[in-house]
Amino acid sequence: MRDPLRPAALVLAAALALTGCGADITSRAEGRDNASGADRHYPVTVENCGEKKTYDKAPRRVVTNDTGITEIMFALGLEDHMAGYVMPDDKGDMTSVPWKDGYRKTKWLSKERINKELVLDARADLVFAGWNYGFNEGEGFTPAELERVGIDSYLLSESCRNGQGKARGVMPPLEALYTDLRNLGKIFDVEDRADTLITSFREEVAAARAKAAKGDDRLRVFLYDDGKDKPLTSGAYAGPHDIITKAGGDHIMKDLKDSWTTVGWETVVDRDPEVIVINDYGATGAEEKRRFLKSYKPLAGVSAILNDRIVVLDYVDLVESPRNPAAVSSLAEELRKFAR
Repeated sequence: MRDPLRPAALVLAAALALTGCGADITSRAEGRDNASGADRHYPVTVENCGEKKTYDKAPRRVVTNDTGITEIMFALGLEDHMAGYVMPDDKGDMTSVPWKDGYRKTKWLSKERINKELVLDARADLVFAGWNYGFNEGEGFTPAELERVGIDSYLLSESCRNGQGKARGVMPPLEALYTDLRNLGKIFDVEDRADTLITSFREEVAAARAKAAKGDDRLRVFLYDDGKDKPLTSGAYAGPHDIITKAGGDHIMKDLKDSWTTVGWETVVDRDPEVIVINDYGATGAEEKRRFLKSYKPLAGVSAILNDRIVVLDYVDLVESPRNPAAVSSLAEELRKFAR
């Protein structure tokens, strides 16, 4: 269907050419320490989910949770600042991404859920996770609980809560990615690399938008994550919203002021998507999801099913990650094919 990794590979190559490898960045920072007795870059302050956070030095033993979060660190060349990552092994290919060496160099701490004992054992000084991306009050794993045991945290911006209960999302999804890249660039003193990635990503998205359908020509698109009784989908603050919109689609759940959330099938039928994008991950794979959608009687009259317009994207394409811009390009190409 596509090669979603090639644009990202070019982006990373540009970043590497400009700033050098992660180890070189670290050695330059250490060189400043040795030369001046103090790193003049620090302290630095960033805003994360509405909270100001100050860092007196770069964290050295970061534990990340989930694929997209981990790859944000790798794209910035920060493997040397990581104690390891936590993720299941059902989140797609990790061997052909531009930052595949990050997976080789960094310890895979667990394929189970992240928890306080795990990060204590890893001697973490910071946990990079998010609400429903590892942090969860019901399981007692929260930034506040980590603070009590002396471990800092950084929240994935896509997962920021907006004050409406546990609804998530405070900014457009791609801006959340750029915000995290910019913040982490500052925290770890790799701002040049972060700026290069952001510029390249913006250019890639702009190129896709320039060729995408506009106005009434946009096809109506529904994101199907999972679920049979009620579908889990994307609202306005999860990655698929910007991916669909900037690829030239009309996201039918754009009025939902949340990130990942459930809706009723009657809403899907009423809004009659012309294209369905499947999120491929987990025990229920894309083909099983496709079979369900095509056999589910309430959807039989929906345009996407009648015309067999179903696109598959990987989980890490759709959650906040450095693969998002390539997903815009890939989906834009698919939508152009359907519009012909």
